[in-house]
Amino acid sequence: MSNIIYIGYEFKVEPIQPGVEILIAELGYEGFESFVETEEGVTAYIQKEDWKQSILEDVQIINSEEFKISFTFNEIEQTNWNKEWEKNFNPIVVDNMCSVRAPFHEKPETKFDIVIEPKMSFGTGHHETTHMMIQHILNNDFTNKSVLDMGCGTGVLAILTEMKGAKPIDAVDYDNWCYLNSLENVGRNNCNHITVIEGDASVLENKKYDIIIANINRNILLNDMETYVSCLNKKGMLFLSGFYNDDIRMITDECEKHLLKFEEKLERNNWVSLKFLN
Repeated sequence: MSNIIYIGYEFKVEPIQPGVEILIAELGYEGFESFVETEEGVTAYIQKEDWKQSILEDVQIINSEEFKISFTFNEIEQTNWNKEWEKNFNPIVVDNMCSVRAPFHEKPETKFDIVIEPKMSFGTGHHETTHMMIQHILNNDFTNKSVLDMGCGTGVLAILTEMKGAKPIDAVDYDNWCYLNSLENVGRNNCNHITVIEGDASVLENKKYDIIIANINRNILLNDMETYVSCLNKKGMLFLSGFYNDDIRMITDECEKHLLKFEEKLERNNWVSLKFLN
C-alpha cells in the first residue's frame, strides 16, 4: 500500500457549520474518500489516480455566496497518514455507552469500548452518520442476529454489533485500504464472529441477514437497494445513513417500492439516519 499517493486538500470554511457538512457531502460525490474536520474547516483526501485538476468544478458550495471557502492542496504519501490522524483523532463517547478511541487513548468508563486505528478509512464515530449508526445499534437488539455492515470503513459498526451479541457478521467494503484496516481493527477488538470481505454489492448473492446497516452515500444506497432487500430476512431491520434531510423522500420512496416500512429517523446537523422494517 505504500506506493499509493493521496492528494490532500486543506479547506478553510466560513461559517464552519453547516458549511463543512455540505462540503464533505459534495466532495464525497467527486470521489474524495476520507475527511478530518479541523478548527478552521476540513482536510479531504482523494487517491491521486482518481484526481484531476478540475476535480472541484462541480462542488457548488465553493462558489456559493453564503460561504467563504479557500483551500490549498498537495501530494501526501499514505505512509504519512498515521501522523495526520494521530494529530486530529480524539476519543468520542456516544450516549455515555460507547467509546471509540485509539490505542494510545486512556480507557473510558463505558459499557462498550472500541479501539481502532482509522488511518485512511472512513468511520471513526466523529462524523454525524457514523455517530447516528452507533446510536441505532445501541438502541436495538442485536442478540444472535446475523448482520451485514455494508461499506464498513474502519469496521467500527460491525465491531459494535458483535459487542451487542450479533453473529455471524459480514463487513464489506470495496476499498482495499478499508478492507485491510477493518481486518486489523476486528483483530484488535478480539472479535470472533466478523468476516471482512473486499467487494461491492455483487458479493452479496445468495446471502441472508436479519439486520443490514449501510452507511455509504445516497447514490450507492439507491443503486443497491434492491440487493439489500433481497438479502434481508423477514421481519429484518435495515439502517441507512450517509445522506441529508433533503434526500429522505428519495430514499423513502425507494424503500417503500420494495415494501419496506419506515420506523425511525435520527438527525445530526442536517445529516440523517433512517430505520426500516421488512
